[in-house]
Amino acid sequence: MTDPTLPPMPSAPPPSAPKKSRTNAVIIGAAAAVIAAVVTTGIVVVQTRDHDNSKPAATTEASAPAAEAADDDTAEAEDTEPTYIDLDADSFSIDLKTKSRQCFGSAGCNLTVEPDLTLAVDSASVDPDAVYEITYEIRGDSSGPVIETAELTNQTSLNYTPSAISTPSAATKVSVKITDVSAQGV
Repeated sequence: MTDPTLPPMPSAPPPSAPKKSRTNAVIIGAAAAVIAAVVTTGIVVVQTRDHDNSKPAATTEASAPAAEAADDDTAEAEDTEPTYIDLDADSFSIDLKTKSRQCFGSAGCNLTVEPDLTLAVDSASVDPDAVYEITYEIRGDSSGPVIETAELTNQTSLNYTPSAISTPSAATKVSVKITDVSAQGV
């Protein structure tokens, strides 16, 4: 016999709490992996640059891209091709190194100068298969501006020819500026 003061016994066990989706955990894990990869790449680039002073310097900025993922459990990771930035004159800073200088009193000076280019963007964002022609103009030569071109290959190898210029006097200031950057073989 049952006691009328007790509540009736349920005929089935209570339903269990619904399981939580692991989508958020997957998104957070993917974002952490992307951030770790970007930071590791930045460290490797900086260490490589510090060990090889014959290559142009590159400024490395490690920043994590915003991680975006679909909330749908059926979303699959796709292999994406790397994207590279378009280089322009603002992607570099340039100075001149004077390799030799011979002055002749009031007759001026003969100089041999070379470009000292610094990449102002992350070298990993530069297409390794492209050849970039960097055209620059040297001012201060007695016969007018001298236009030269350097080639950047493999993201960090710079090829150029030293420039021989003659200044009208020893007090003449020699300057340089990049006038054009174009990609070849892309």
